[in-house]
Amino acid sequence: MFGNYFKIAWRNLIKDRRFGFLNLIGLSTGLACALLIYIWVTDELSMDKFHRKGATLYQVMENRVQASGMWTAKSSPVPMAEALAKDMPEVEYAVMTSTPSERTLTVNGDKNIRTEGKYAGKDFFKMFSYDLLQGNASQVLAEENAIVVSDVLAKRLFGSTENVIGKSVQLEHEDVYLVSGVFKTPGEHSSDQFEFVLPLLRLKWVKANVDNWNNTGLYAFLTLKPGANPDQFNAKIADLLKRKSNGDITYRTPFIKRYADQYLYGRYENGVQVGGRIDYVRLFSLIAIFILVIACINFMNLSTAKAHGRAKEVGVKKAMGASRGSLVMQYLSESMLMAFMSLLLAIVLVMFILPAFNNITGKQLSLGYLNANLILSVLIITLLTGLVAGSYPALYLSGFKPVAVLKGKLKGSVGELLVRKGLVVFQFTLSIVLIVAVLVIYRQISFIQTKNLGYDRDHIITFSREGKLGVDKVQDAFLAEVKNIPGVVSASSMGHSLMGHSSGTSGVIWQGKDLKDKTEFEAVPADYDMLKTLDIKIKEGRDFSRDFGADSTMIIFNEAAIRFMGMKDPLGKQVELWGTKMQIGGVVKDFHFQSLHEKVKPLFFFLQPSSAYRFMIKIQTGKEKNAIAGLEQLYQRFNPGFSFDYKFLDRNYQSIYKAEQQVSMLSRYFAGLAILISCLGLFGLAAFTAQRRNKEIGIRKVLGATVSTIVILLSKDFLKLVCIAIVIAFPLAWWSTSQWLNGFAYSIHIGPGVFVAAGIAIVLLTFITISFQSVKAALANPVKSLRSE
Repeated sequence: MFGNYFKIAWRNLIKDRRFGFLNLIGLSTGLACALLIYIWVTDELSMDKFHRKGATLYQVMENRVQASGMWTAKSSPVPMAEALAKDMPEVEYAVMTSTPSERTLTVNGDKNIRTEGKYAGKDFFKMFSYDLLQGNASQVLAEENAIVVSDVLAKRLFGSTENVIGKSVQLEHEDVYLVSGVFKTPGEHSSDQFEFVLPLLRLKWVKANVDNWNNTGLYAFLTLKPGANPDQFNAKIADLLKRKSNGDITYRTPFIKRYADQYLYGRYENGVQVGGRIDYVRLFSLIAIFILVIACINFMNLSTAKAHGRAKEVGVKKAMGASRGSLVMQYLSESMLMAFMSLLLAIVLVMFILPAFNNITGKQLSLGYLNANLILSVLIITLLTGLVAGSYPALYLSGFKPVAVLKGKLKGSVGELLVRKGLVVFQFTLSIVLIVAVLVIYRQISFIQTKNLGYDRDHIITFSREGKLGVDKVQDAFLAEVKNIPGVVSASSMGHSLMGHSSGTSGVIWQGKDLKDKTEFEAVPADYDMLKTLDIKIKEGRDFSRDFGADSTMIIFNEAAIRFMGMKDPLGKQVELWGTKMQIGGVVKDFHFQSLHEKVKPLFFFLQPSSAYRFMIKIQTGKEKNAIAGLEQLYQRFNPGFSFDYKFLDRNYQSIYKAEQQVSMLSRYFAGLAILISCLGLFGLAAFTAQRRNKEIGIRKVLGATVSTIVILLSKDFLKLVCIAIVIAFPLAWWSTSQWLNGFAYSIHIGPGVFVAAGIAIVLLTFITISFQSVKAALANPVKSLRSE
């Protein structure tokens, strides 16, 4: 019986190829979009879920009271992990780690390999599931001269992963380490990417702060024992810092958050988790639903519009005894056949689109990763799509009364017309919301890329200070010669990346300060000429200068810091920094050293070239190639054995907004496809409308109606529906885009221009789509239509 249903369904699809083609293209495009988004969302949701102890693996964080509200920080003091493991019976393991950073590794003075590594406590491999191919998780980080390398790095260093235990590796051409283990390189589902791990105690800064609860610069992780309640544990450690500091630290409250959730839920406001990448997961899940709904609406509209052409078929079948249930099954089988044909075409489309999709998202997604859950989900989505798309047409067609049909008295009901018009309004409402969202996102990204940040990021290259350049005298000599290279405008160094919070302190004291206030100032170690190189504007006072011998006790604040301290005429006034008297010698205009998600915070510069770990070289426009070549030669002369790895500062800045740029580009593509699907449906409806009103058009032409009159006649009803959709969509679009923009401290204003542009665009698209069929009908010979039965 079911075979017969599908056989009839196939014949009906072949019979009306135009209807079949429009529905096939619409549904397959909708399913392809949904499949792409489903794969991406599944990949996002699986990030950091591979750790075997994931259910009990947590990161220690802190809520810090500031004058502007609560600030949530991920960093912890050095003794945090040891104290938690020792004092808290609920803790199974606890470790401190550093952030991954690029370092140079060599073997016997050869193979200068620059790659990312981190420092970690001895239980690191017990907690995290970075599988050890060689070595014991309890011992690989037990010795201070140990290094654990990835399998990929082992092959680069030694040509093989076999028999590498005990072999020596040099770090920065100085310290020698012995390979104690080999781990499998973290896969794509790990947010933490690194190629080697060193014992934490090899960091000099760690040894110097092993009992210091004030300085924070590392990250603490722990696993709880089975049965331990994380909420109760948070309550227990809330006053840990106060107890460990004998009551001195009262403004910082530690708490734990599940490590696997940090990738998606990483944004906090005033101490409360408010989102993160999960917002984009939800956004694209919603877009996938929108597009599928639009595709289903097309199918329903085209099927019901075509219903009158099949009325006699229904009447004959009912007169011969066919039940309504069997007719419903027949028409549902047509929609199911169309849905699964569309799925096959969608899979082909996805195979072609995936490389470009991966290029946009920065992932390596593939249909080769299909698993049972994914296949089952795709089949369920397709089944539901077929059922939803075919349900209304099936119920509508099967409800025809055979007597009325066979007597030719069947008339379209008001309900049918209202439902069809309502569906058109609904799908265009969704399309207009997407158009407005795309325009707002595009304008915000353009705003980010072109906004004056308060410093010049163009034509500046940056690279790390390492090797022999770490010696102050060598650094000074190097910078002096850099300035003589043709094409170099200026050169300096600083202890900041200008890509977010780097180092802060609440140790700034000024006259009138409330000593209970622990607001952190961003602390930036600087070298001479740093402000000049970055073109940071001095509002008053001066830059650091070699002409003044006492500049080691000079401090430069930004405007935000001066406002926060409530100072008037700040030049010459004294503040205390870490117990040392400093004199305010300059004030710079506010500049953005964090992303535009954050407001400009208090900041100060202090002259300390030894801590300025990043070189900043400004190059003259048009002379980049020769200047960089000269820099590389000079670098190799001063720092042999190290590779000259530089980056352009403006590209670093763009990387901060990688997620937003991906959202902007993907939303444009998906919105375009949603509009395409809507217009395909509108195209089909216009064709059926013109066909149904064929004789009316013929009579009007005979009576003298012009082509333009006919076009307006056929177009105005659809344009009315689109205008209704515009009225409904604009408030929804304004609300949703405003919510997204609220995530930025600095954003565009959503003016009427965005809505005017979206409205004009959708009306023009609608008119162009309809006019093709309208003009075709208006130009047809009226004699043929009036003679036809």
